[in-house]
Amino acid sequence: MIYGDKNTGVIVQGATGRQGSFHINLMNEYARSVGGRGVVAGVTPGRGGQEVQGVPVYNTVKEALAEHDASASVLFVPARAAGDSIMEAASAGLELVVAITEHIPVHDAMRAIAYAHYCGCAVIGPNCPGLLSPGEQKLGIMPAHLASRGRVGVISRSGTLTYEVVDELTRAGIGQSTVVGIGGDPVIGQTFSDVLARFEEDPETDAVVVIGEVGGNLEEEGVRSTDLPLVAYIAGVTAPPNKRMGHAGAIIEGGEGDAGSKIRRLKDLGVPVASRPSEIPEFVRELL
Repeated sequence: MIYGDKNTGVIVQGATGRQGSFHINLMNEYARSVGGRGVVAGVTPGRGGQEVQGVPVYNTVKEALAEHDASASVLFVPARAAGDSIMEAASAGLELVVAITEHIPVHDAMRAIAYAHYCGCAVIGPNCPGLLSPGEQKLGIMPAHLASRGRVGVISRSGTLTYEVVDELTRAGIGQSTVVGIGGDPVIGQTFSDVLARFEEDPETDAVVVIGEVGGNLEEEGVRSTDLPLVAYIAGVTAPPNKRMGHAGAIIEGGEGDAGSKIRRLKDLGVPVASRPSEIPEFVRELL
């Protein structure tokens, strides 16, 4: 558990929207199944005094914290307001914001993440599926039934690839300590390096699977930052240059950031790189 545990109280910002309400229910179902606290309050400006899925709603994060003990927020706020919502959570003293929202304007994301960092608040995302520590906590939209508890961490830029790899690991009998989707936007909060640093301090994590994609060099930076045993998978081997592939950050420019060059550099650093997700469990077994 690198970002909290079953005792972590959670606030959902954007609680009264369709997605917020839907995922409050799923997160609290999971919390009940593991004996955890889950979502203790929701926030939607102008909707204070209402309830969503049995969870009380407040106008501001500060109002919610005056009544409930919480240290994390999950964000289902429209893109135009998401940057301000991240800063509101950080200013109120929350330690973690999981920003599910996609298409946040780049300058809004830059300003909000910088401010959160100044306040000592970690941001996961934006444009991410959140995180899951099997048997402890679920913050976001990951399908918890695919996961099983164990000692292998997973960090991914891709939501759907996260689910596929977690399913492969579980079916192979390899459980996960924590699964983190860091998001695929050009500007994100927690990077591979940040999450790996937390895994290094986690006595319940023995190895980590790094799932990357075309664009940027965050994967290589992360690998260079840690001594943990790693297995990597890089999506987008056939992606054409200068074309965005799904995520806003997944674009190959100037001959840099393509899958082939990433794979070569990771192998040069001694990291085994799977050619398809189904190979990952065997690579992990060899490491352990």
